[in-house]
Amino acid sequence: MSAHHLARVAAIVLVVGLLGPIAGMMAASLLPETRVFGGFPWTGPLTLTTEHYAALIEERGFLLPIRNSLIVATATTLVAVPCATLCAYALARLPMRGKGVLLALLLAVSMFPQISIVAPLFLVLRNIGLLDTFPGLVLPYVTFTTPLAVWLLTGFFRQLPRDLEDAARMDGASRLRVIRDVVLPVAAPGLASTAILTFLYCWNEFLFALSFTLGPEHQTVPVAIALFRGRYQIPWGQVLAAASIATLPVVAIVLAFQRRIVAGLTAGAVKG
Repeated sequence: MSAHHLARVAAIVLVVGLLGPIAGMMAASLLPETRVFGGFPWTGPLTLTTEHYAALIEERGFLLPIRNSLIVATATTLVAVPCATLCAYALARLPMRGKGVLLALLLAVSMFPQISIVAPLFLVLRNIGLLDTFPGLVLPYVTFTTPLAVWLLTGFFRQLPRDLEDAARMDGASRLRVIRDVVLPVAAPGLASTAILTFLYCWNEFLFALSFTLGPEHQTVPVAIALFRGRYQIPWGQVLAAASIATLPVVAIVLAFQRRIVAGLTAGAVKG
């Protein structure tokens, strides 16, 4: 077997290994509660049901955490990406000493373990009255997503040719106008990939959302799923259905913009 065929087989095995659990989860969410962990082979006719999804909407009010996640993720993206864009352009184009050190420090901030700052952040948010609020989630998210966004966008801006910017500057355009009218349209793929990665981070984040929300009014999807409880046991059918609903937007975004996401990850790693 040639190397090309081996690579194709390895790719198929990897895809099946990654998507298999997701497909199994979605399939199990359509089974009755008694069949979810009944094992194989099943006895009797196999029937599908949407009772778990109906219970999520009617009994659990699962649309509320979905709304909360959309609000927090969208707000964080709208704040972090523009701030990161200006910072990244300055690092990529303006003369400045210690750019490499500054970029390394920014990346270190995004890699800082969250668990070590949960308690101090909890006290700060409580003292300023932002505990159990949307801004109380957005601000920590912006802190952790902006450095990574700066790293990725700096790589994009460094790859862009300077000719158009120099021509606009010679015509009298200000630096901000050059960024708005020349740089941003050309860097649209990089901005899109950065925005997608920022949104996905906020959508999947669990620790801050669990620590800084006190009730269902502001809980996001991961927290709502983790806190599912039944009277006598955990309703695994509803948990699987909720996880399927939460996974669908992520899978859809990744499949639709996979090339831009990969470009965003690779561009920030070059020309450092």
